[in-house]
Amino acid sequence: MSNYLEAGSIVAGAGGLTLWMEYLNLNDAKLGLLGALSANGFGSAIGAFLGGILVDKFGRKFIYKYDLLVYMLGILLIMFSFNFPMLLVGYVVTGIAVGAAIPAAWTYIAEEAPKGERAARVGWGQFAWSIGPAITLFLSVLLAPLGLLGSRIIFAQLFVVALITWIMQQQINESTIWTEEKEKEKSQREVGKQDVSWKQLFTVKANLKAIVLLVGIYVFWNLVAGVMGYFMPYIYETVGGLSASQANLLQGFLWTLTVAATYFVFIKLGDRVNRKLLYGVGAGMGIAAWLVLTFGGMGMFELITFVVLWGIAAGFGAQAFYGLWAGELFHTRYRAKAQGFIFALARIAVGLISLVVPLMITSLGFQSAGMIMIGFLVIAAVIGLIMAPETRGKSLEEIQEDRYGRAEERQRQARN
Repeated sequence: MSNYLEAGSIVAGAGGLTLWMEYLNLNDAKLGLLGALSANGFGSAIGAFLGGILVDKFGRKFIYKYDLLVYMLGILLIMFSFNFPMLLVGYVVTGIAVGAAIPAAWTYIAEEAPKGERAARVGWGQFAWSIGPAITLFLSVLLAPLGLLGSRIIFAQLFVVALITWIMQQQINESTIWTEEKEKEKSQREVGKQDVSWKQLFTVKANLKAIVLLVGIYVFWNLVAGVMGYFMPYIYETVGGLSASQANLLQGFLWTLTVAATYFVFIKLGDRVNRKLLYGVGAGMGIAAWLVLTFGGMGMFELITFVVLWGIAAGFGAQAFYGLWAGELFHTRYRAKAQGFIFALARIAVGLISLVVPLMITSLGFQSAGMIMIGFLVIAAVIGLIMAPETRGKSLEEIQEDRYGRAEERQRQARN
């Protein structure tokens, strides 16, 4: 449900973007600022960075006591916005809450999953992430006759779901792996060992390799996905000439395909089929989708082809594998902190590009912008194909031993 709320809030803002633009008479700069500071950009970057630190220090469950309360405050501000500053603050507050929940959710799922079902469990998080936008966009079509009121109602349903989810989250247990690791660290402190430092995240070889892989696949892929998540209906309307309802319906169909691909490919095959192969197929389909959109024009045939290719590819693309590998490749003591750092980096990148997307399309033209997106996807594909690990069927403890080893662990303790 956290994943549903997080993705749903990003797309709720995107689905009503032109409505807010007309209501508040927003220019390209203000549109870019909304995208940059929202749950799609800097807002979630701040939340993820802070959330990663808190989740490693106080526990995976800690974040669930407060996070959705902040989320609901942001949603209320958006629901009742009547000027740009109020809308912007609502987007920022919601974004911080969204970012803070990410390292908690993906870390908790990975740590509690059986070793032979970890991709499937992570996949269910991705499944919910995809359902959020699909439902939000279809609601946008259904409520389109109501104009901006319809957009406010969509945020209202997110508020209701968030309230129910917050009540449910109070019942979960703390991560067993995190609890055991904290007991070990407590024992080490009693004999004079130092706590884990940020320096270790960037100096331990296994951490560096994981960071390079995850930044390479997720940051560059997310530059494209982030632009799509927030600006794609806007692009369909301003470049493709579609109505707001047509744009939201098309994007809702895309997310429905992502839901299906997540279930039938990532959940069903992620623990059984070579993961580098799955990643490569998804990356190739994503590149093909943007080639069609960029060089084929924006006729209905090209748009449908793009939606089918990207929608299916996203179900087992970089985000699904990021969620899986980010939980697997880091030692328990670094896991949430590392995820918070990488996710924050990805959202900062999206925030920066969101500042200029409307202006880039207006001044350079969509084809030039599309070529930049293709370049990002190629970089993510190459890095993933070169560095993708094979961790199927192993417990987190076995992966940890493979990557860090007893010798490196002794060296770390000696340095402390």
